[in-house]
Amino acid sequence: MSFVVEKTIRSDDITSLNAQGTQINTCLQEAIGPQSAFADIVGCSDTLIRTLKTVETIAQTTASVMITGETGTGKELIAKFIHKLSPRREKQMIKVNCASIPTELFESEFFGHEKGAFTGAIRNRAGRFELANGGTLFLDEVCEIPIELQSKLLRVLEESEFERIGSEMTRRVDVRIVAATNRDPRVEVAKGNLREDLYFRLNVIPLSVPPLRERSDDVVLLAQHFLDSTCRKFERGPYTLTHSHRRAVMKHGWPGNVRELRNVIERAVALSTESLMEFDELLIRPAEEQIHEPHSRFLTEEEFKEREKANITAALEMVDWRIAGTGGAAELLGIPPSTLANRMRKFRISKPAANCSAQEELEGRACDHGSVRAGQTT
Repeated sequence: MSFVVEKTIRSDDITSLNAQGTQINTCLQEAIGPQSAFADIVGCSDTLIRTLKTVETIAQTTASVMITGETGTGKELIAKFIHKLSPRREKQMIKVNCASIPTELFESEFFGHEKGAFTGAIRNRAGRFELANGGTLFLDEVCEIPIELQSKLLRVLEESEFERIGSEMTRRVDVRIVAATNRDPRVEVAKGNLREDLYFRLNVIPLSVPPLRERSDDVVLLAQHFLDSTCRKFERGPYTLTHSHRRAVMKHGWPGNVRELRNVIERAVALSTESLMEFDELLIRPAEEQIHEPHSRFLTEEEFKEREKANITAALEMVDWRIAGTGGAAELLGIPPSTLANRMRKFRISKPAANCSAQEELEGRACDHGSVRAGQTT
């Protein structure tokens, strides 16, 4: 699908966009006050306003914050706002991408080391905690910290002290922690990837950043904002989104959120011609979204049978073709074994010959013909 954005800007388009811009500024100032920290925020949806109000409130405290949200929603930007609105704004906010630190360098990266502490330590080095003293330490992708090293981090968070590698001197720090993850930390705790005590220490104030699909009122404003800034950056255009294109952008799910929207706009401007700009991939949606199209809301009788056959086959393959008993296919599907056997005969579903054992053939389980007796396991 190809969408064209015309270079010619009609006067009513300009008037409409100017009116929207004025409304945004008024709305934001009324909702969160004339805070300069939010000057580069684009949007006026109720969801966004609630998030910014929460940020404004929690920024004044020293409590740890756990920011959750899908990739591309702007978790790092929210962390910067928390620091900028806090009493610590005169000090630094140090960012650590936990996913990019090798396990063997974790302690050195966070706590620093002394010269000669290990091979390659040619000079003293301050760690991230020392650099962030008096300020904020942003732990991005905190769930990526190796489980065996999380206890060392927990000790610093609880006692506010540590030692550099190769040093016996204990150093004290005053650091506010803001952590972020695109995973559900509770699920990571259940999986054993995140210590429960560390989770509770970081999750004093939970903050969820809404995905773009929950901010439909902001999508067009963001798209036009990125379009304007990209045109200036690439010295193209100027372009504007037409009314039909704005509607189309609002309907898109944007699984990559703001990052995806910005990248699509930049790619479109970069590939534009003198007179027009094409959004070749603007509305290409994931498969899970496409199944909800109007033409996919029903199945023909033949399609329904094929879907049911595929579902039964998938359940059988998952349990290695066992029909009855605990963990059998019948139990997975929620039907009696006799019903499953009847449906297997109806759809001519049989265990592949390559998977049939000699013992099964001796027992007459008819792997090749699919005639499985009710209640019998395979």
